[in-house]
Amino acid sequence: MKQLSSGEIRQMFLEFFKEKGHTIVPSASLVPHDDPTLLWINSGVATMKKYFDGSVVPDNPRMTSSQKSIRTNDIENVGRTARHQTLFEMLGNFSVGDYFKAEVIPWALELLTSPDWFGWDKNKLYMTYYPEDKATKELWEKAGVAPDHLIPVEDNFWDIGQGPSGPDSEIFYDRGEKYDYLAPDDPENYPGGENERYLEVWNIVFSQFNHTAEGTYEPLPRKNIDTGMGLERVVSVFQDAPTNFETDLFMPLIEKTQSFSDHKKYGDNADDDVAFKVIADHIRAITFAIGDGALPSNEGRGYVIRRLLRRATVNGHQLGIDGAFLYKLVPVVGEIMKSHYPKVLEQSEYIQKIVKSEEDRFNATLNDGIALLNEVIADTKQAGKTEISGKAAFKLYDTYGFPLELTEEYASDRGLKVDAEAFDAEMEDQRNRARNARSKKGSMKVQRDLLIEIKTPSEYVGYTDLTVDDAELNDIIFDEKLVKSVDKSNGEAELIFDKTPFYAEMGGQVADTGNIYNPNGDLVATVEDVQHAPNGQNLHTVKVLGELKQGAHYKLVVDRQFHAGVERNHTATHLLDQALRNVLGGHTEQAGSLVKPDYLRFDFTHFGSVTKEDLKKVEDLVNKKIFEAIPVETVVTDKETGKKMGAIALFDDKYGDQVRVVKAGDFSVEFCGGDHVKNTSQLGLFKITSETGVGAGIRRIEAVTAKPAFDYLNDEERLLNKVTQTVKAANNAATPARVKEMLKQIKDLESKQESLETKLANQEASDMFNHPETINGVSIVTGKLKSGNMNQLRELADTWRDKKYSNILVLGTGTDGKANLLVAVDEANVKAGIKAGDIVKAISSNIQGGGGGRPNLAQAGGKNPAGIDDALQAAKEWLNNK
Repeated sequence: MKQLSSGEIRQMFLEFFKEKGHTIVPSASLVPHDDPTLLWINSGVATMKKYFDGSVVPDNPRMTSSQKSIRTNDIENVGRTARHQTLFEMLGNFSVGDYFKAEVIPWALELLTSPDWFGWDKNKLYMTYYPEDKATKELWEKAGVAPDHLIPVEDNFWDIGQGPSGPDSEIFYDRGEKYDYLAPDDPENYPGGENERYLEVWNIVFSQFNHTAEGTYEPLPRKNIDTGMGLERVVSVFQDAPTNFETDLFMPLIEKTQSFSDHKKYGDNADDDVAFKVIADHIRAITFAIGDGALPSNEGRGYVIRRLLRRATVNGHQLGIDGAFLYKLVPVVGEIMKSHYPKVLEQSEYIQKIVKSEEDRFNATLNDGIALLNEVIADTKQAGKTEISGKAAFKLYDTYGFPLELTEEYASDRGLKVDAEAFDAEMEDQRNRARNARSKKGSMKVQRDLLIEIKTPSEYVGYTDLTVDDAELNDIIFDEKLVKSVDKSNGEAELIFDKTPFYAEMGGQVADTGNIYNPNGDLVATVEDVQHAPNGQNLHTVKVLGELKQGAHYKLVVDRQFHAGVERNHTATHLLDQALRNVLGGHTEQAGSLVKPDYLRFDFTHFGSVTKEDLKKVEDLVNKKIFEAIPVETVVTDKETGKKMGAIALFDDKYGDQVRVVKAGDFSVEFCGGDHVKNTSQLGLFKITSETGVGAGIRRIEAVTAKPAFDYLNDEERLLNKVTQTVKAANNAATPARVKEMLKQIKDLESKQESLETKLANQEASDMFNHPETINGVSIVTGKLKSGNMNQLRELADTWRDKKYSNILVLGTGTDGKANLLVAVDEANVKAGIKAGDIVKAISSNIQGGGGGRPNLAQAGGKNPAGIDDALQAAKEWLNNK
């Protein structure tokens, strides 16, 4: 077996297919772009869907990649099995309507067995195939695979619902008897079974059917190849590692983690080994996810990052590591992956900052989680039970990051078990909620073969001309058919011209609108939308108002006012993008945009909120560049030259041999195929109208330019004039001082009112405190305040506790449709098992509310003040039944 590093193996795979005429496609961001069906990029083919469904025709139908991916559907298995990872790399080669089985099967065997490449022993390879796919079996045999190494398996059919599907063939490597932990007659002891001896290393999908919406399987117009080889698995074969973790992809992380622990060593204890593996796996996923623009939060991708980080932190505690340590592993990830992902090391400082901040925040709550666990254990024992509920265990897992096994370990030390079955049910409920929350859109479209067939050339001339007097109508599509003509009776049609001034929607810029005229000057169609056809032509969706004929010539006229507004706002997004980088830092990246004629929307990555001061700096900087009247020029060049010019590439957009670089002086330089003004002064004015958070680490700015900006400021001035009149200020300039003066007056009045209410509450409480009742040997004071709030109830509870008026206090107050209850219990009775939280839970239904708190103090809120008397009586009854 050759001695190869993970980097060498990755590069060898890519170089092999490059020699077979494939284009090496860079690994796309883990954050999907323009795909609402995915939370993360979760496979190599996920980035190829647009080619397989025919919505885009690739420059080269042969492609290969090493795509980083994230899957967290079985996170509980990470570290417990040999091969589960949350972040993994999928090596793949893809054919879009080019080669098929006859080519890919011998290539696969060549890569795996040729001494020039992997050099594996052919006798150690086994292949499974779909039983009905006789052609695949014959091709493997023809390539030189022995018949007894070919195994039919019914599950070998790749199908994700509507869209391309087909049989597949999986390749297994026999790792030898030392990895055979099953009995010879075990039904799983075969290539394709659940065992460690025969390791699946490659899956080749023969995508040859369209799974239609009706549930039928129709032959694809163009057959595709989609393969997936897990890098981590292949590296474990080359490096003869028992699991994926004992390889150069993980061991440096495990060894670094060992250095943080005083006495725990990898390999000494099975439970500790799981913790080491979890940490190594999770920090890889966290590092790459943050590097690709996702940030910790309580929803979506951000929740996944937060959950991974908390699991890793808890496992660090299990290894005796106190305080933040994960952030120190980020540079180690960068060093391991630098040959293919140099960006990780470049971003290391930024990623470390975010990870440490999140670690510090979680470590501050971890003790609360342990305290809650101890309370759950105490409550379980006090109730005479021997098992912690699955609901309580899931709360510890979901809120504090406690894995089930950690809760089980704590519980076991105290002689308790955990209801794992109920925990699993809670987990499944959460998964169902997550699945239901995802987009219902189809994961992959059915191929629209008609558009793929249309290859007539079409030129966009809108950069210089918004009117074309003599455009030839090359293609007319109606009802998914090519037709010779359409008229008003057809209603809507799609048109492709030999040249057009209409911009097709792309890069956030909306499509142009306008009119189509015949040579007589008659209006024959209005353009309602323009999109790119698979072969790159501008596809016009039009409302047909007159006759249109293939081969005829027409005048195309873009709505100039609409287009001018779009141009201004598109240039504004470029200035805004650079201003954000200058003010907030280079970590900010565009996460989406919408450029319309009347406003712009710009999404960007940023950890935390944007201060008003920073937002003003951004707005001022954009306006400064507008007032400087900077020429905006476009340079058409090659991609490498564009990069040397400092051009920013957005997302993982595919750029061709020739690219357009849009420059606003030296301030902003970006790759961009959109339309722009000639000079920044044409924007007139830039005004931010809102700044909000829209997702995990994603902020959104909405803004206006030119006349809409002027109108916005006028509206703001009119509003200020109304406020000036209302507060009776001398003029607008005096309004802030007048408002401040009025707020002080209001605050003074509120303070006096609260003081009077507190005095009244104390007078009412004085009589209550002096008349306690005794129930079951415990003294209790109950009372209802005519006017008050929760703060006053707490102050009265402090007085009650200091003066020791009784063992239990239950107070209520309610006004304006709101009710409040407070329960306090002295320490002696807390130790005796009487808890304020239990009492408040038992009585709060009377006020149509709920609550909780500590054993010695709890409170509840509700919307039924009329039920306060019943709640007080219920407290007495609860004590009487205790």
